[in-house]
Amino acid sequence: MPTRKNSQHWFERSQRSLVEGVNSPSRGAAVFSPGPVFLERGQGSQVWDADGNEYVDFMMSFGALIQGHAHPKLVEVVSQTMAQGSHFAAATSAEVEAAERLCRMVPSAEVVRFTNTGSEATMLALRLARAHTSRTKFLKFEGHYHGWYDPYLLNAHSHAPEKLGPPENPTRTPDSEGIPASTFADVVLAPWNDVAALERVMKQHGPELAAVITEPIMANMGCILPREGYLQRLRALAQQYGALLILDEVVTGFRYAPGGCQEYYGIKPDISTFGKALGAGFPVGAVAGPRSILDHMRWSENMVLHYGTFNGHRLTMKVVAANLDLLSADGTYEKLNSVGNAATSGLREVFRRHNTKAIVQGFGPMFQIYFTDRDAIHDYRDYCTSVDTQLYSRFVHRLLDQGIYMTPSNGLHWIISTTHSEKDVAALIEAADLACADLV
Repeated sequence: MPTRKNSQHWFERSQRSLVEGVNSPSRGAAVFSPGPVFLERGQGSQVWDADGNEYVDFMMSFGALIQGHAHPKLVEVVSQTMAQGSHFAAATSAEVEAAERLCRMVPSAEVVRFTNTGSEATMLALRLARAHTSRTKFLKFEGHYHGWYDPYLLNAHSHAPEKLGPPENPTRTPDSEGIPASTFADVVLAPWNDVAALERVMKQHGPELAAVITEPIMANMGCILPREGYLQRLRALAQQYGALLILDEVVTGFRYAPGGCQEYYGIKPDISTFGKALGAGFPVGAVAGPRSILDHMRWSENMVLHYGTFNGHRLTMKVVAANLDLLSADGTYEKLNSVGNAATSGLREVFRRHNTKAIVQGFGPMFQIYFTDRDAIHDYRDYCTSVDTQLYSRFVHRLLDQGIYMTPSNGLHWIISTTHSEKDVAALIEAADLACADLV
């Protein structure tokens, strides 16, 4: 077992100046036991911690690092841009070039507005939908996380089975203190991946809805794929009732195809939101769609207001443009899928060989492991009632000791970057083999 004395030192020191010693609960002792691994350096698919221990990184900043760590082209772009001035809070050619590339890659994007985070993007998307439709209510699905904007923080995290309530009338459970109950008055809550439930909810509430917001692949409970035809039916019902379809591609954008999941599944949303992989490790979000909707932000007496000193940050925009150029290169997505599929098939073989009750769900560049008796996890309720998240945490902590870096939170997902190789997959499979033997 590797020593992590320096990580422990930094964690003890950090608690004197940071709440819980971290800047997000997903990094702290709530997930990592007894405390987090403090990372100091990264290169390609590898990271090194404060004690010099080396890991293959399959977390990749929760999916932000689609080009891996310290990609030479991006390092060059950052160095050159910094030498000329990182940010002006003024119009720049950099934001134009980034926007042009995004609009070329995303089928539904006529225009785009950049934000600083995915949370800001989904907040702006809802504001635009309400302005465009003159309605206030929106449909949100159980287990979907759309950022930490107050109205979205309802049933976005797992709960004990007895607290879920019936699917036709879910118990409404806020995910945070400090949010008035009145905040959720305009939220319609429903199960995801269930066409019958969707049709029932839309029949009851459709005429009142400004928007339906969904992830194309549910990424807040690991990696839950849509049932065949579900997204298409969702698209049709939103249109039928005059509600805008907001496709939250903060996690999935630029990961499965150049145009994201909307290209992969053939869905045309009214509004799309992006983040994570868009910035290749730099904080950025984006809202994209037709001019008829986004033009509500044009300056006028009745505009949708969207300010931001750091919107279109020059350094970030340079990175975004370079990143999208790299992703547009021939063979990029073929490699992402090939390496990712090798990892999922290898893990499945390990679990089969050890007779471990576990499944690997997802494909290509994003997947998750579930310790469960089920053949598949289809929705939030499957996850809350059928997945052994504690066993998963134990499994990942054993992988950490074998040089595989991943978050022990089962609600997140494994990420493949353009820098991952067959050698990295082999290291993962070997480590998983040892971890499974240790779990018995």
